[in-house]
Amino acid sequence: MSAEAAPFAVLTDIAQRSRAMASGLPEQEQAVELWNGIGFILSGQRYVAPMGDVTEILHVPRFTHIPGVRPFMMGAANVRGRLLPLIDLASFFDIPRSSRSPRERRVLVIEQGDIFSGLVVDSVMGMQYFSKDSFRSSPQGVPDNVRPFVDGGYERNEEIWNVFSAADLVDDERFLDVAQW
Repeated sequence: MSAEAAPFAVLTDIAQRSRAMASGLPEQEQAVELWNGIGFILSGQRYVAPMGDVTEILHVPRFTHIPGVRPFMMGAANVRGRLLPLIDLASFFDIPRSSRSPRERRVLVIEQGDIFSGLVVDSVMGMQYFSKDSFRSSPQGVPDNVRPFVDGGYERNEEIWNVFSAADLVDDERFLDVAQW
């Protein structure tokens, strides 16, 4: 064997051994595609809002009650110089509030076009990730009043997380009609 062929033979041997050892590695095709959103609890049920629907999560800020509005309109808060109307989602849907502590309540801030509102929920469970193939088109365990605002759900660990659409909520005329006559 010539001196010039020896380095080439060594490189060929390394390449063959690398291919042999890599044969058991998973292929890229096995990667799971994920969907994510902000998980929250409303009346004891798990929901998840798509990431694009929620711009911020807040503790319930100090707010001013507004006279002459429907009971679901808690009031308005000044959040960094902007007036944020606070909507109690359980009251809006006329469903019982969960037994969680009032200190656990959070505000999901939504901004859809000209609508800037805070949706008060029982608690927020943070970012949730779901395998896209775990999506179920029919919502489960959703009260009738909430059903028009739910677009299916994801299943994980034998739990269903129903997908709540803030965009559908904002399009509903009852959401914008807060005056009590």
